[in-house]
Amino acid sequence: MGAMQPSDSRKRVAVTGASGLIGAALVRSLRADGHEVLRLVRRPARTADEVEWDPKRLYVDGAGLVGVDAVVHLAGAGVGERRWNEAYKKEIRDSRVLGTTAIARTLAGLAEPPEALVCGTALGWYGDTGSSAVDESAPAGTGFLPSVCVEWEAAAAPAEDAGIRVTYARTGLVVARQGGAWGRLFPVFRAGLGGRMGDGRQYWSFISLHDEVAALRHLMDTPTLSGPVNLTAPEPVTNREVTAAMGRVLRRPTPFPVPAAALKLVLGDFAADVLGSQRVLPRRLLSSGFSFAFPTIDASIRAAAPR
Repeated sequence: MGAMQPSDSRKRVAVTGASGLIGAALVRSLRADGHEVLRLVRRPARTADEVEWDPKRLYVDGAGLVGVDAVVHLAGAGVGERRWNEAYKKEIRDSRVLGTTAIARTLAGLAEPPEALVCGTALGWYGDTGSSAVDESAPAGTGFLPSVCVEWEAAAAPAEDAGIRVTYARTGLVVARQGGAWGRLFPVFRAGLGGRMGDGRQYWSFISLHDEVAALRHLMDTPTLSGPVNLTAPEPVTNREVTAAMGRVLRRPTPFPVPAAALKLVLGDFAADVLGSQRVLPRRLLSSGFSFAFPTIDASIRAAAPR
């Protein structure tokens, strides 16, 4: 198996989901440091830095991945992009399980597999933890998202069986103005229309986009890390505290709470997850020596806020 090069040397890294919020930021970061990045695309490759794949058909052009040192797999249908119904829930599940299966099988079949596969998963693994703080040792929760996360991580088994070091990056809510949940919050709060959701007591485990990218690179470069690693800031906060922080940083009032019933009407089944509480701690990330640039909610919002 090809050994990873030292962390300061040039690497060849393949990324799925490279056009998404996190993937695009990761690609920019890697290229800025001189690494070669291959982007997996769902059409015939047009340039030397593209590799074709079709997760629904479990197809990856394995020849395009020869010689990669690491793969960061981030692709998947957006959980908060559309109102949940049974059809979209199937798309959420299939895009993750089939995509991970395709990547893991292809990497396992290479004559010289990469050293590392960083598989982006989610804090949805834990389900609703209420006010109890949990770390990577906690079991999977119950409900739709936990069941998806269990299948999602299990789908990487062929890569593990082939001796590839696999880490599961269980990511929290990414604080960024360009997309994701916070991409929707910023315009609302800047207009002075923001407020808590439901009773506001539910915990939100967040991470700044800067720290998310740095943490993914840390997982890629740290040979002692494998298995689940929570990518979330050290101090989860309640939705009520998020609301207050958004008001402070953006200097706007936050007078308009969103009733739980309204969220259910707009979001469908996803409302249960928005109103659910996840107080998740990054125990393994911190113990491996990772340092957060933006550890608090105020710092994370300031880093993301439009200048």
